[in-house]
Amino acid sequence: MNIIKNSEDEEKIGKFINEAFSDYAKSNDVKLNYEDYWFTVEDDEGNVIGSITGHAYYNEVHIGDLVIDKKYRGQNIGTKLVQAVEEEYRNKGFEKISLTTFGFQAPEFYKKLGYTLEFVREDKDPKLSKYFYCKAL
Repeated sequence: MNIIKNSEDEEKIGKFINEAFSDYAKSNDVKLNYEDYWFTVEDDEGNVIGSITGHAYYNEVHIGDLVIDKKYRGQNIGTKLVQAVEEEYRNKGFEKISLTTFGFQAPEFYKKLGYTLEFVREDKDPKLSKYFYCKAL
């Protein structure tokens, strides 16, 4: 048996993970319902200026990354991207949206959007404290 760090062959690994997750969920009478997603915003020239990514599975949607080009921050692009995820998965059998953010990133932003703080994992450096948020759909 060899343990290797993979940086290639994502399709093969993704297929293995999806099949294993699906089989395990079925064996426990749970619907996996897995789907990766990404939404992007482009400027008039077709350049990506913002993106949100994540995945939906079981009964929840998880926001993985939300990034807005620094020149476009403060223009409600992040809010619109989060709302796009909420709208996409509302009324599709998902109960909640979860996410994490660090202290230096966007805790107040998610709070403003109606996300409930569930937990803070404190760090010696408060900027690196991790905030866990959730919102019912």
